[in-house]
Amino acid sequence: MKKLALIFPWGLVLILVGTLLLNQEKKPLGTLLPFVSMSPSPTFSTSVKVSRIVDGDTIDISTGQRLRYIGIDTPESGDCFGSESTKKNKELVLDREVSLEKDISETDKYGRILRYVWIDDKMINEELVRTGYAKVSTYPPDVKYTDRFVQAEREARENKRGLWAEDVCSVQDAS
Repeated sequence: MKKLALIFPWGLVLILVGTLLLNQEKKPLGTLLPFVSMSPSPTFSTSVKVSRIVDGDTIDISTGQRLRYIGIDTPESGDCFGSESTKKNKELVLDREVSLEKDISETDKYGRILRYVWIDDKMINEELVRTGYAKVSTYPPDVKYTDRFVQAEREARENKRGLWAEDVCSVQDAS
């Protein structure tokens, strides 16, 4: 029984590290375990300038990369409230220096880097949800701020902001 108790924690560690190694590019071990820190404050990987707004949840940054906000989804261009979400994103970040925080995944299936985007102590992902320009859209393993996003969406719905306003996307029949 003692042998099992000694082997189990090490086996769990080996499985965890092995899984991370298979899903990560080659990096020092310390960077493979970003979730081990119990610090509530974000760890910013870099600071960049936003060079272009693609839509409400996607931006181009000064490194030449396309970035998709983690944990949220905004209407597409041409869809109801799509132009409003894009405009709000533009107001918040275009031509501004932002700090980027990584969760677990590096990129999405389209090759866009995935990050939480901050200006000072304001997370833009959360701000778009709180003001009603985005909905919560969580894809594991990137779930660090899901509870914050759910609370922000609840607040936007209760206060009928943006997407949640009455008749915001009602279609009127012209015939």
